[in-house]
Amino acid sequence: MSSLQYIEGRPYKVIVAKLGLDGHDRGAKVIARALKDAGFEVVYTGIRQTPEQVARAAIEEDADVIGVSILSGAHVHHVRLLIEKLKELGGEDIPVVVGGTIPIVDVDELKRLGVKEVFLPGESLSKMAEIIRELAAKKRQSEALMG
Repeated sequence: MSSLQYIEGRPYKVIVAKLGLDGHDRGAKVIARALKDAGFEVVYTGIRQTPEQVARAAIEEDADVIGVSILSGAHVHHVRLLIEKLKELGGEDIPVVVGGTIPIVDVDELKRLGVKEVFLPGESLSKMAEIIRELAAKKRQSEALMG
């Protein structure tokens, strides 16, 4: 386990969320388990969450990263609303990553919206954990500098 895992004496916390009407959560549960096994604290919000519910959960839980799993094809719409709600609620510093069946043509649009990383099918779980760990470390370091 990386020593960066425990800045401030607590593990990095990741919200794993399913936005919209997408009820397929096997992949989200696999990711949640892999992140737990990698030493993260994981809060899985469950299926059929609204962007507002996820944004509020991330802020209330003091999350370091939000991971959104989407298989429904509505990723751009839901992620746009999530990022807008995070800004509205003062959580714009929480990095958002997205995974699922995302068409390659939508990756740039998601990144323009503010998504830090897009994980496509077949991505290595260890690579995902490494990238999420780096994003969480940057967020914590930024917080430490700010206050």
